[in-house]
Amino acid sequence: MKKYDLYGIGNALVDMEYKVSDEKLAELGVDKGLMTLIEEDRHHELVKQLSDLSHKKASGGSAANSVIALAQLGGDGYYSCKVSSDDFGDFYLADMNQCNVDTNLDNASRVEGHTGKCIVMVTPDADRTMNTYLGVTVSLSEAEVDPQAIANSKYVYMEGYLVASDTGRAAAIKAASIAREASVPTVLTLSDPNMVNFFKDGLLEMAGTDLDLLFCNEDEATLMTGTDNVEAAADALKKLARRFAITVGAEGSVVYDGQTMSKIPADKVDVIDTNGAGDMYAGAFLYGLTHDMSFVQSAELASRAASKIVTHFGPRLPTEQTKALLV
Repeated sequence: MKKYDLYGIGNALVDMEYKVSDEKLAELGVDKGLMTLIEEDRHHELVKQLSDLSHKKASGGSAANSVIALAQLGGDGYYSCKVSSDDFGDFYLADMNQCNVDTNLDNASRVEGHTGKCIVMVTPDADRTMNTYLGVTVSLSEAEVDPQAIANSKYVYMEGYLVASDTGRAAAIKAASIAREASVPTVLTLSDPNMVNFFKDGLLEMAGTDLDLLFCNEDEATLMTGTDNVEAAADALKKLARRFAITVGAEGSVVYDGQTMSKIPADKVDVIDTNGAGDMYAGAFLYGLTHDMSFVQSAELASRAASKIVTHFGPRLPTEQTKALLV
């Protein structure tokens, strides 16, 4: 019996989410709808310029959000990451403990410096724009990988954002190698179109030759495969992973279980905030796969979960609302 349903590895970021206008985005000089890496000075500058707006704070990072979603549904998750011994690091660890997610963040593993932060700006059209200061998570390395936890997990989940860091990419590749040796299937999310645009070769290296499951959205899928539509991308992705799920916004998702392609509809909802939708989708999907649901049933749960979270401001739902998705 495995101790964990899911072992995740990725960036540890404290999300700071603001509601802003398109005009404010233009005033700030940020690229709408994308994740942009920024330096510490730029982070402080943005926080100062947004100081007249209230914001919501939560422990985050793409893979962290997915592991938390799985835990909220009743699964057992572990997250390998890196934070500092500062106040934001204290907040991150306390929040992960509150979410019942085990981590490697004992006192010995926390270092001097600044915990990573992500400024998330949500516009009235529900689009989310992220400016990320990685802080100490940029130095996430093989030292944060926990071989015992990997061997004790049903799946290992790698965050595509790690490709932007040499040590982070190496850590993900190490985790995947340990997983293969322990016969634990590996999962990769492409995370963001910019990661595919600038780090495609690194993502292919992370995927390796034995990737069990891939998560991506329509833009990431077409960029990764050099195609111009979902159908062509789906056909090409069969060479990259045994199974995959491509989210297509309000149209739902296209999933492949290794034999059959299926279209999974999304619930029709009033969208408030798309931040965390892909992360919630992956977390719910992996909960289903580790709790005796079929591939299509897991995709249907994932679609319900993603449809629900976009009606809510912030990267995660209250636990009781997440559990209610199982009813």
